[in-house]
Amino acid sequence: MITIPEIHSLVDFGMCVVLWLVQLVIYPSFLRVDSSDLLAWHKAYTFRVSFVILPLMFGQLVLAILSVMEDPSILEWLAFVFVLVCWILTFFVSVPLHRKIEQNDITRETRQKLIMTNWPRTILWSVTFGLGLF
Repeated sequence: MITIPEIHSLVDFGMCVVLWLVQLVIYPSFLRVDSSDLLAWHKAYTFRVSFVILPLMFGQLVLAILSVMEDPSILEWLAFVFVLVCWILTFFVSVPLHRKIEQNDITRETRQKLIMTNWPRTILWSVTFGLGLF
């Protein structure tokens, strides 16, 4: 039978993989898509990716809370804080940038900012996965 820590590791791994794909493949593609096609592509991307990312994010948050309640060690608290920071970065940095693109701010500067500001999330979600391995 699969345990909560194993599920937690799988969800953390899922977030790690998704963020690296977003960082290295998907967001850079925003710079290569013609401006005339970007709005349609972005709308389709954000709709579709939400079916992958949102369950992983909510699952990770719930599992991080359960892990801290079960084992209030420094390691579990650190992983929980990293998850919270990722949520804050997502909803206060990344989502507003996506909204700018949806509102036709498709400048190269906005697209580049989305790529650059995603690095902290990518690194934190990778570290969170790494912490779960210990």
